[in-house]
Amino acid sequence: MAPLSKAGAALTALREDLSGEVFAPEDPGYDEARTLFNAMIDRRPAVIAQCESTEDVVTAVRFARELDLNVAVRGGGHSVAGMSLNDGGLVVDLRRMHEVTVHPAAGAAHIEGGATMSHLDRACEPYKLATTGGRASTTGVGGYVLGGGSGWLDRKFGLAVDNLLGVDLVTAEGELVHATTEEHPELFWGLHGGGGNFGIATSLTLRLYELPAMSIAFLLYLPERGPEVVRTYRDVIEAAPPEASGAAIYLTGPPEEFVPQHLVGRLLAGALLTYAGPEEEMRELAGPLLAIPHESEIVTAIPYADLQCMIDDPPGMRNYWSAEYLTGAPDEFVDVFCARARSMPVPTGTQHLVFPQGGAIASGPAEYPVPYRDSPWAVHPFGIWEDASDDERCRQWVKDVRADVQPWSTGAVYLNFTGNEGTERVVSGLGAENMRRLGALKRQYDPDNIFRFNHNIRPA
Repeated sequence: MAPLSKAGAALTALREDLSGEVFAPEDPGYDEARTLFNAMIDRRPAVIAQCESTEDVVTAVRFARELDLNVAVRGGGHSVAGMSLNDGGLVVDLRRMHEVTVHPAAGAAHIEGGATMSHLDRACEPYKLATTGGRASTTGVGGYVLGGGSGWLDRKFGLAVDNLLGVDLVTAEGELVHATTEEHPELFWGLHGGGGNFGIATSLTLRLYELPAMSIAFLLYLPERGPEVVRTYRDVIEAAPPEASGAAIYLTGPPEEFVPQHLVGRLLAGALLTYAGPEEEMRELAGPLLAIPHESEIVTAIPYADLQCMIDDPPGMRNYWSAEYLTGAPDEFVDVFCARARSMPVPTGTQHLVFPQGGAIASGPAEYPVPYRDSPWAVHPFGIWEDASDDERCRQWVKDVRADVQPWSTGAVYLNFTGNEGTERVVSGLGAENMRRLGALKRQYDPDNIFRFNHNIRPA
């Protein structure tokens, strides 16, 4: 840490040089600026730099180097694990940088590093274009894509990272690098799953696809129907084209118009069938699910950007998420999965999901560090609750789900679904065979590991 006089002078210069806002602990607005989506995270950075341009990001990183501060990067979205906030370091907050420019003729979009899926989806909507995005409109594009990117369209269009065409990155030295297959190709490879380990992504370019129609069937059932629902959903998806996706779900009945009042606050089973195509085709696929007696249904065409808003998680809740990727979803797995729903914390926002992969995910580029690509199914328990007294039981339930499904686990995992689960899980998320190559890349671009508030790759 630099002497106080040097730190004070550097902070004064940062305030003068940055076009965005700078917050230190004594400043009004500091507490609001450090508040995260996950209410469990409470940290106090030394400085928060809310950047408005790439030049601001360069200035902020050079400030951090001058004072020997570690850097946490806050993109546009959730950072459920709290990795976008640190104690005593610098937070580079990109949320003011959220412009999206769509190039319809090129089938691509240029997205600033603080944009959310809503910024991207709404910009693409007028052109009937889309790309694989997170399952909520509040997901931040940058962290989501660089971490791999799983969503409702991935069976059709591939993982989000498969559609990455270029990245503008500010390195640990405060230099701007443009990474593509032609420029800095090794760095570009590492950005396909390696997240924020190599620098701060100030913008990304993503491939877009035509998406003239989107439709869904969302059905709620009494929980005792769960095993039949999950098996039927599995069979529907395994026979369906890659346009079909979604999830089988257990959840607390939400206080929404489509939920009968007597089921609000109760455990329910559900099936969400998403379809990148017209409603009539989706209805035919959904027939077996509609045939099971159910309590509520939404079966409709829907704009993709509106679908993305359907399960937005509210900020300010307590969150703990994880995942396991599976070799398959046989009947024995279904029984175990459904049995664990009986201990799910209810009523909370917690959800118990199993969702499909396959399609363009499995057939995508094999060379990138995303080792979960070949798994046909994944389990995603995510705990969301309000009362701190529920912390232990909610976290334990997520861990119990993981333990239950170990007989079917491939060992690989999508790191964006996890928090700090140890070094071994980072290796599971990137692939043991990739770690030496990623470590060498880290040594080249961030030898001092100032970008360590992430699923960290250590310089090797």
